[in-house]
Amino acid sequence: MPKALAMPASADIRVHITDQCALFARPSDDFRADILVAAGDKVAQGAPVLRSRRHPDLTLVAPVAGEVAAADLGPGKRLSHILFFHDAKAGRHEHDVSAARAENDPVAVRALLLSAGMWPLFRSRPFGRVPLPAEQPAAIFVMALDTRPDAPLPQLALAGRLDAFLRGCQALASLTNGPVYVCHDGAADLDDLDVGNDRIRLTRIGPFHPHGLAGLQIAARFPAAPGRPVWDVHAEDVVGLGSFLETGLVPETRLVSVSGGALREHRMVRCQPGADLRALTFDIVKPGPHRLLSGSSLDGVEGRWLGPWRRQVAAIAGTGTERSPHWFSAALRRSSRPLPIIPTAALDHAFGGILPAALLVRALAANDSETAMRLGALSLVEEDVALADYITAAAPHLTAMLRAMLDRIAAEEIA
Repeated sequence: MPKALAMPASADIRVHITDQCALFARPSDDFRADILVAAGDKVAQGAPVLRSRRHPDLTLVAPVAGEVAAADLGPGKRLSHILFFHDAKAGRHEHDVSAARAENDPVAVRALLLSAGMWPLFRSRPFGRVPLPAEQPAAIFVMALDTRPDAPLPQLALAGRLDAFLRGCQALASLTNGPVYVCHDGAADLDDLDVGNDRIRLTRIGPFHPHGLAGLQIAARFPAAPGRPVWDVHAEDVVGLGSFLETGLVPETRLVSVSGGALREHRMVRCQPGADLRALTFDIVKPGPHRLLSGSSLDGVEGRWLGPWRRQVAAIAGTGTERSPHWFSAALRRSSRPLPIIPTAALDHAFGGILPAALLVRALAANDSETAMRLGALSLVEEDVALADYITAAAPHLTAMLRAMLDRIAAEEIA
């Protein structure tokens, strides 16, 4: 498996705040919201702009200082997107963190993260969604490494900020009665960190892909299950949380790698959440058709804006479209049964040797949710099986089969 590629030193990383950015939701998110601002309003970075209708405690904030250019809600007040134009003169919004900072009070920490727009930094498993406001995680995994090709190295985000990282870890420990696993590969100088809490566990893992994926580490160490949710969060966001608890200022940027075969050079930048992918690549893209992915070349999603939990932009040469086959041959290929997948050593490596690859893939293909759950599928999301898709060229994609199964299990749990 490929090792995460070396990226520029911190001195080579520039801040790139794009002129436009957006808060957006996919139709499958079904995020229904009340908009707290109107087109033309000036907003400070970190100021509340959206409130969830289902969970009024949950607020989203402006990712950049500037002007609200457009706000689009679909049927049922489902969020489509809010578009912002950058204007640094709008300043930054400062939140009152005094209550949360006192003894890491768990109720106050939770309320603050919900009101300051930092709650969506967490991802809950099973099902891979933003956790509900009242959800109590059985464990939290902090990912201080990312082994995907061209991924930014988390130690660059941690360099010189270990105090803020430790403060963030202590805040996470107040949100759960279970362990907080800090997964790292030794490159971020965490081995000798004095965490001062026996529930914060420094866990050293291998530096090769896919071992840096949260889902595989959760499956190996603390499998998620209905009624036993497990959260994961990136180490840079934990640093941001620790800094936020000190200053009351929501972090402005995240570390993002910009790479791909359609670019003349690879670079690393600090940009705002929801940044414009075209603005991040326009001066280094090669002539010719290309696609921009929010995410890595393995698991990215084509789009205009940098998505939640994404720290990579991949520019892929070509349009991604193929000539439409004759309807009869297409019908033969799209039969009710997936194409067979042959168990190989490469397939085992795609799951890090942690999960029984052949059995799990067979359960997903057969739509056997009971077996898939027993084999660890509830700890996984699409990014965790993307490498297997790449290796096998499965049809239909394993990512799609996994998502369909997770959505069905979630619907059954609600019912």
